[in-house]
Amino acid sequence: MINAAPSLAQGVVASIPSPPISSFQLGPLTIHFYALCIIAGIIAAVFMTNHRLTKRGAEPWVVIDISLLAVPLAIIGARIYHVLTHFDFYFGEGRNPLSALYIWEGGIAIYGALIGGAVGAWLGCRWTGIRFWTFADALAPGLLLAQAMGRFGNWFNQELFGLPTDLPWGLEIAYPNPAWPVGLPEGTLFHPTFLYEVVWNVLGVVVLLWAGRKFHLQWGRLFGLYLIWYSGGRIVWESIRIDPSDIFLGLRTNVWAAILGVILGLVIFFVQKRRHPGYEPSPYVSGREWTAGQAVQSQDTDDFVDVSEPPTSESVEGTATSTPATK
Repeated sequence: MINAAPSLAQGVVASIPSPPISSFQLGPLTIHFYALCIIAGIIAAVFMTNHRLTKRGAEPWVVIDISLLAVPLAIIGARIYHVLTHFDFYFGEGRNPLSALYIWEGGIAIYGALIGGAVGAWLGCRWTGIRFWTFADALAPGLLLAQAMGRFGNWFNQELFGLPTDLPWGLEIAYPNPAWPVGLPEGTLFHPTFLYEVVWNVLGVVVLLWAGRKFHLQWGRLFGLYLIWYSGGRIVWESIRIDPSDIFLGLRTNVWAAILGVILGLVIFFVQKRRHPGYEPSPYVSGREWTAGQAVQSQDTDDFVDVSEPPTSESVEGTATSTPATK
């Protein structure tokens, strides 16, 4: 990734090149690396969340049922948030309002995805009987991993970079480029904010996994810690980004969103700690429990007989175990 050639303008001895392409053709289709990064992140988050939920005693792959609602609403929320925070891009003078619907042209926002995804997850949890906060805690590390993987899409698109820099990890951006700041000479290097966020998010995955195990964070407290960690880093990255953004009281909209994210995370963490000092009894709400079992075919008939019985014990973490009945 490191290019030893000197920068054209800065004269530094190393830099990070940007990929020469952002998409490729597959028959009549144009496949964008940005989309592949997001899809890969979603898949990784689903697998990690499934593993964590199953360890708690949930039905294997119940996360798929929840994702069927959460993922589409997250995408819709991400687009709506982007459009509202870049209103003049779509509804200003000479603009085409219908372009607000052209999501394939780019423009989604993570905080909008969190809002839309939370609504979808809540609906999915009511559908499946999974406790919402149990799901949120199970999702938190995988969500950070997905966000880290998705940021590589910005690298492929050569977008959302930071201020000019002469540091050896400065990011090369092709010139000319629609995102190139006016007045800067060709060869200028920029802070690779995508890489900063990747490193921060991956480190956050480790921190969340450790903290969740060490302190038994349940009832949404691990998700609260996720909001604090991610949003705290986002305040810094957003402060050095130079892409166009609406400004309120001297701060970018996403900085304000990140500040609110930290506050919300703190509220969730401490309120839930006070409301629920003990451990979750089950990943399911009362009356909606799922019992692990198996169906075996009777040797005398063609009927399938359920040989499972309710769980006999629960671990400290709330994971239910069951002993098959002998028949």
